[in-house]
Amino acid sequence: PMEYALFSGHIIDIDYVSVRKGRKKILVITVGDNTGRISCKWFNFNEKYMKRMFKPGTKVFVSGTTSLYGGRLEIHHPDMEIVEDEMTEDKIHFGRIVPIYSETEGLTQKLIRRILFNVVNNYSAEVTDYIPPELAERLKLPSLGESIKKVHFPDNDADVDQLRAFRSRWQKRLIFDEFFIIELALVLRRKGIKKRDGIAFQLNDVWLDFIESKLPFKLTNSQMKVISEILNDMQTPEPMNRLIQGDVGSGKTVVAFYAAAIAILNGYQAAMMAPTEILAEQHYSNFKKLFDGYFNAELLISSITKKNKTRIKQDIESGKVHFVIGTQALIQEDVGFANLGLVIVDEQHRFGVEQRLSLVSKGMPDMLVMTATPIPRTLAMTVYGDLDISIIDEKPKGRKPVITKFVYDGKRGIVYDFIREELKKGRQAYFIYPLVEESEKLLLKDAKAAARKLSEEFKGYNVLLMHGRMRQEEKDAVMQEFKEGRGHILVSTTVVEVGIDVPNATVMFIEHPERFGLSQLHQLRGRIGRGDERSCCILMAGNRISEQAYKRLQIMVSTDDGFKIAEQDLAIRGPGEFLGTRQHGLPGFRIGNLLRDMDTLILARNEAVRLVEKDPELLSTPNKKIRSRLLQRFDSRIDMMDAG
Repeated sequence: PMEYALFSGHIIDIDYVSVRKGRKKILVITVGDNTGRISCKWFNFNEKYMKRMFKPGTKVFVSGTTSLYGGRLEIHHPDMEIVEDEMTEDKIHFGRIVPIYSETEGLTQKLIRRILFNVVNNYSAEVTDYIPPELAERLKLPSLGESIKKVHFPDNDADVDQLRAFRSRWQKRLIFDEFFIIELALVLRRKGIKKRDGIAFQLNDVWLDFIESKLPFKLTNSQMKVISEILNDMQTPEPMNRLIQGDVGSGKTVVAFYAAAIAILNGYQAAMMAPTEILAEQHYSNFKKLFDGYFNAELLISSITKKNKTRIKQDIESGKVHFVIGTQALIQEDVGFANLGLVIVDEQHRFGVEQRLSLVSKGMPDMLVMTATPIPRTLAMTVYGDLDISIIDEKPKGRKPVITKFVYDGKRGIVYDFIREELKKGRQAYFIYPLVEESEKLLLKDAKAAARKLSEEFKGYNVLLMHGRMRQEEKDAVMQEFKEGRGHILVSTTVVEVGIDVPNATVMFIEHPERFGLSQLHQLRGRIGRGDERSCCILMAGNRISEQAYKRLQIMVSTDDGFKIAEQDLAIRGPGEFLGTRQHGLPGFRIGNLLRDMDTLILARNEAVRLVEKDPELLSTPNKKIRSRLLQRFDSRIDMMDAG
């Protein structure tokens, strides 16, 4: 029977057996002791190396999966190691609970273990324990040095299942350390922001009535609640640092414009930063529709002429411009404001922490951040732990829900007929594909090939193509063509996810939806259903998908609640993939897992808040070590020591 075996013995015999008329050899090393013997076989091997390494009489450790051949046990391609110093090697590799390390070329498990054995034995006691003693004692945390030692070299009676699940007290101590340092930095940064001098904006009923009279529809209760939270922040002398989290189509932008109008009516300027030029143009156009003739708004993006840029910059510096909307050009170029009172950042996860802070350096006392990616609250406190969070969880009245259908490839003809009918009515359609170029391994549809085929399938209609390898200006030009109705079908990879508003598009056709995350599918679906007509999202899978993939896609069919979908997505894919670690500025954890270790994360957050309340500047003797660790880890990059 096949089972994993681990044993030691001496090499009794080494034989090279010729097969296939002598063209190929099999290496057979027989290992045994007084209890029996077993054949170890290699079908691919380096003959020179094996002859040099293994000789009859050598004591070896062997591990691998056994199999039966001709009634005898043998192991194919086992892990075989020579016992050089039996006492030391025995302690490191065999007869104990052994950790498995991530390998890189040229480093074997054996070598990594030997290095770590020396490092841990000689230096683990020297590790500086940064956690304040009172906290360690109250939470009954083992010391850092001891935890490092026990994780690499657990006692023989340790619970292996616990170790595998990262639930041993030693691992939990290391996980707590990772979370605690991040949460402490976020709590301090938040406190530091609150200590800065901000603007106490004034409010009056005339202004509020004026703003609401300019809005094209009645605000939802959820929008009113979030506006109330924003206005409360704006009235205090502390700077606002608030995140508006809202599902696709929930009306976040109108809320942001409301805040901008209040800042302008108080005599200050407002600025809005969007991730792409076309999104900046859309925001600019929407703001002009609401407030043109009352407030002077300008668009500052790379593609405008140098002459216009110079004029706009001068008008911003003089205070003539009330509201400037742009891309990263707002912070990358030499833009000076007369009296900047509010900055709005759209789709925060597309910008790094550094970019957010460079807006702070423009003299920005109040900040509003918007994201259409619903993130469960427990995860949001780590991703956006320095921000106050507002959630818009209601869609504007009268907005028709998008119908979502899951179909197999066999119904392609029927689906295309339906889309053809929509195009005849003057509507537009998105076709989304997971890859730009064909991959034989994955057998996925290729966006470029699909665009060619769809041009034949839908003769008489203009088929546009957009993908991630195009330059931003090219993407913007294609999107503009589609938005203006000059293109009928837009074939694209996922670059249409964020924010673009094409009310006439009523079909979202997604090929191989099983290859996308649920939150990604939800964002794509949010591109339609923005006009008065009924809209339909079609998820078309190949005829062979796994049961798990089928269940995931049924979640999309059954709900359009972004927060429910996000929670399911987080549970299925884990936080790294769910967020895209780098884009979201999410800290990379070496041992902690935001989903698995949520209890430890919440504990670390609560303890960080508690510690900063007791010692806001971390200057007391027990806290000096953790302060120096924070400064060493973060330097001044996230401005986290503003509190002291």
